[in-house]
Amino acid sequence: MKGKTRTAHIKAQVKGVDVPVRVVLERRFDCRYAIGRHSIILRVPHHYGPEDTLREMHAMLRWVEQMFDQDPRLMQRFQVREYRSGDVLTVGERRYTLLIAEEDRQTHTGRLEGSTIVLRLCRGVEPSERVKAIRTLLSRVVAGDFQREIERRVYEMNRQTVNRPIRGIYLKYNTSNWGSCSSQGNINLSTRLLFAPREVQDYVILHELAHLVEANHSDRFWAVIAQYMPDYEHHEQWLRQHGSACDF
Repeated sequence: MKGKTRTAHIKAQVKGVDVPVRVVLERRFDCRYAIGRHSIILRVPHHYGPEDTLREMHAMLRWVEQMFDQDPRLMQRFQVREYRSGDVLTVGERRYTLLIAEEDRQTHTGRLEGSTIVLRLCRGVEPSERVKAIRTLLSRVVAGDFQREIERRVYEMNRQTVNRPIRGIYLKYNTSNWGSCSSQGNINLSTRLLFAPREVQDYVILHELAHLVEANHSDRFWAVIAQYMPDYEHHEQWLRQHGSACDF
């Protein structure tokens, strides 16, 4: 149907790094490029044919390469870390040594033994599944190690600021946001936040505590944050500039 939005997902390589590309054909008069958190986005007019789209693809990849040269942190979003036994994972002031074994088993497991994270993976899985499994397991193990400390800091900050009832505090691997606050009073924080400076963590904690007072992002909500952390915009900027590097 003419004018209908169509989307295609492909892979490309920029400066030796594999990057996912989302090509969107839609009702528009020009082309637009963007570097998202999870993919490069190319938007082209719906009437473009394969040759026109391919030409814009090459132009976009040249632009992406220039952006990577100007800000290497953008490229880090797409560089997947290959974990191996003996690698050291640093999270804040804690350092973990990894022990990774591939075995004939049905499920992936992970546990903390002292300062060693032991991962037991199913043998023969696809590389992409292996990376996903390792990230999930590392997040789960590290979350368990940090849970009591984070709970203490959230409760302490709550007492010093909004002083509202909290139902529960949870650390989860989340790539779509840094935290959330449910209507029931549950505070959820992304384990990726553990890689950020402590003051940035405190900002996100306060941000979610402020939602116990104001559920939306109204002027009243930001006034609550400014009351207790006048320089909060500095921490917002840090997350925008460096947040993509905060990951397992």
